[in-house]
Amino acid sequence: MDIIDELSWRGLLAISTDIDELRSDLRTSRITFYCGFDPTAQSLHIGNLVQLLTLRRIQQAGHRPIGLVGGATGLIGDPSGKSDERVLNPADMVTGWVEKIRGEVSRFLDFSDGPHAALIVSNLDWTGQMSALEFMRDVGKHFSVNRMLDRESVKARLEGGGISYTEFSYQLLQANDFLELYRRYGCTLQTGGSDQWGNLVSGVDLIRRAEGASVHALATPLITKPDGTKYGKTEGGAIWLNPELMSPYAFYQFWLNVTDAEVPSLLRAFSFKSREEIEALSAESMARPAARLGQRALAEEITTLVHGKDEYLRARAASEALFGQGDLAALDALTLAAVAAELRAHVIPPGQPLPQVARLMAECGVVQTASEGRRAISEGGAYLNNQKVTDVAAVPGEQDLLRGRYIVLRRGKRSVGAVQIGS
Repeated sequence: MDIIDELSWRGLLAISTDIDELRSDLRTSRITFYCGFDPTAQSLHIGNLVQLLTLRRIQQAGHRPIGLVGGATGLIGDPSGKSDERVLNPADMVTGWVEKIRGEVSRFLDFSDGPHAALIVSNLDWTGQMSALEFMRDVGKHFSVNRMLDRESVKARLEGGGISYTEFSYQLLQANDFLELYRRYGCTLQTGGSDQWGNLVSGVDLIRRAEGASVHALATPLITKPDGTKYGKTEGGAIWLNPELMSPYAFYQFWLNVTDAEVPSLLRAFSFKSREEIEALSAESMARPAARLGQRALAEEITTLVHGKDEYLRARAASEALFGQGDLAALDALTLAAVAAELRAHVIPPGQPLPQVARLMAECGVVQTASEGRRAISEGGAYLNNQKVTDVAAVPGEQDLLRGRYIVLRRGKRSVGAVQIGS
């Protein structure tokens, strides 16, 4: 299976320039290709992960990837998918974010010596040196305002609250990136999300006009949930790749908790398992949904890929320990903090006496009332740090505090809550 067929089977091919010509180039030569990532936050999220993994897949097929971090475009902001003008971030903040995102992009590419060794670049290296007059003469002259107005990202904004010249010009900056990479490295393919299609083909058109050359663009579809909403966001915010913004435990739990209906498409898009392995796993998951085999496979592979094997093992151990299958006392303080955050732990100020277990079960949401908590204890279904509670009047002591701060309470097998001393 060639890389175009591979991307198509995985649901990662939405639209491209001449697909037959692109397929031929990918089959018969080693091409250089790129994808850009703007530092509009201090981390990428799982929406960006689709692009990172697409870079990785095409590199594994024998081609040379360039990860472009938008040190320049990050100062402007892409209007695609935005209903309002974005707030411009301070230059020094963007500079710091560039370095963090450069590190995230680097983790997914192979920089080993050889013809397909990856590169990481920043578009500030060439855009920052270009004067406004040079930009208008050398880039702007190749663009028709009429065609720019036809871009979906621009039309949507014009029908709403309008668009500034700054964001209107974004597509020229991205197009110029493709031209520069073509000139510097012979780059002939740009990849991105389907919401970026207007920007992608702007680069193709600019290279054709400025250099008389034919290059390619390939867009992946937006990965959506069964209800049509985009991945990358949860009720609490984005699914970040940076462990400082989202703990490896919370990241692991996200994948573990996707619905059965989502598993086959997510395995195709995010897993590096073969087609045969994914089809077999999907079939087995459908046959035994209670075992959540697909979710477990997703959580293991993607958490390991993003955070490393050790963090995956910690996250799995924490998840198992929460439900009585491991030792909560063995969890480190950072993992326990992540567990408490995920469970939205009930916070007790330092120095305040701890109430009875039954009351704590109600305060952290394991039961609705203290009387229900006492009933759970008397029926043998209440647990404190995985130890069965037998006294309805039991009060936790300092010896029960995990890492001196945390208590995990459980009713039965699935209802779990946490208590945290201090914020």
